[in-house]
Amino acid sequence: MFPFEVSFPTHIYFGVGELNRLGQAAKTLGKKALLVTGGNAAKRTGLLDRVQSLLQEAEVDSILFDKIEPNPRTVTVDAGAALARLHACDFVLAVGGGSVMDASKAIAAAAKSGRAIYDYMRGNPSGTGKELVPVQEALPLLTVPTVAATGSEANNISVLTHWDTHEKSSINGPALYPKMAILDPSATYTVPARVTAEACADIFSHLFESYLISAEGTHVQDGISETLIRLVVEHSITAIEEPDNEEARSTLLWASTLGISPFANAGRGAGMPLHGIEHPLSGIYDMAHGRGLAILSLPYFKMVILEDRPERLARMGRHCFGVTEEEELAAAHATIEAVQSWYERMGITERLSDFGVTRDALAGMAAEAVTIGGRGAGHLPSSRKLNAEDIVRIYEACL
Repeated sequence: MFPFEVSFPTHIYFGVGELNRLGQAAKTLGKKALLVTGGNAAKRTGLLDRVQSLLQEAEVDSILFDKIEPNPRTVTVDAGAALARLHACDFVLAVGGGSVMDASKAIAAAAKSGRAIYDYMRGNPSGTGKELVPVQEALPLLTVPTVAATGSEANNISVLTHWDTHEKSSINGPALYPKMAILDPSATYTVPARVTAEACADIFSHLFESYLISAEGTHVQDGISETLIRLVVEHSITAIEEPDNEEARSTLLWASTLGISPFANAGRGAGMPLHGIEHPLSGIYDMAHGRGLAILSLPYFKMVILEDRPERLARMGRHCFGVTEEEELAAAHATIEAVQSWYERMGITERLSDFGVTRDALAGMAAEAVTIGGRGAGHLPSSRKLNAEDIVRIYEACL
C-alpha cells in the first residue's frame, strides 16, 4: 500500500425523508442559491417544486438554472456562472444526477473567479489549467443526487465537455468538495430502468478499475471494494424491477458515494484507465457514460487484465460474482462471463457501432484518450502502459 492523505469534508445527511432538511441546511450556506438542475426529470417528478418550497419555507431565495445537459458543456457552465454573478448568489444548490452535480461544481468555481471554465480544463491549448487546478476557491455547494451513479455528491471532481472540440476532461480541487450533501434514496425512485443500469455500470467501474491494478497490500480497500461490487450486482436488478424498493435504492446510493471515495481507492497507486478510454466516446458521440464503460469493460478485461493480472480478475469473480473455479485462469475467464451475464440482465448489450462509431474514428479517439487521460505521459497507466495502438484495439473489439 502506498502512503496517502484523506480529506472527506462533505457533511452528509442520508436516509429516506432527509430531503426535508434541505431548507435549514441551505440556510447555513447563504441567503440566495443558484438552483441548478436538468431540463426535465426534476420538474416532471415534482422534485423541483418540493425543493423550491423547502427553500421558501427557510426564507432562502433561489435563481433557477435548468439548462444542464448529459455530458455537461463548458458553454452551459459559463452561462450558469454568469447568472450566479448577475444575481449575487451566495451558493450553488445542485439537484440532479452526476452531470448536474459536476456542472454545479464548475459553475461554483467559474462564478467565483469570473473566468471561462475551459481555462481550467486539461487539453486546453492555452495551458492555463496547470495554474488553475487544483481549484482553491469556489462558491459553497450543496448537492441532492437524484441518481446513484457518479459519487459526485461528495467528491471534488467535475467532468466537462468542451463541445467545440469534443474534449472531455476533468477539473478538481479542494474547493469543489460540496459543503453538504442530502442523500435521500426516495429521490431516486423515479430513475428509469435504462438509466439505473447505466448508473450501476458506472459505480462498478469506479470500483473495479483501481482494484484490478492495485498495488499489493491494499487489504482494507480490497474488502471495501469487493463488498460494494457484490452489493451493486445484488441490488441492481431489484432496483430495475422494483424502482421504489427502498432497500435497493438506499444500498445503491450509498455504494455510489463510497465507490469513488478515498476509502475504497486511496493507497492503491492506481487510477481509472477505462474512464480515460471512455471519455472520448461520450465527449464525441454523447452516449451515456455508464453505458460506454460497460461496452468497453469486457474487451478491456480480456485484452489487458486477463493477460496482466488474471489473479485479480479471479479474486473479483470469487468474492463478487459467485465464481467457483479453483484454477486462476479458469476463474478469470468465468469472471468475465459473469460480468457479461450481469450486463445482459440489465439490458446493456450494445456495441459502439450502435452509437454511430466507425473504424475511421478510432485512431483520433485513442490519441485524445492518451493526450488528456495520460496527462502528458504519452500513455494511459493501467496494469501496463496503454498507448494509442492498445486503445485502438480495445475500441475495435467493441465495434
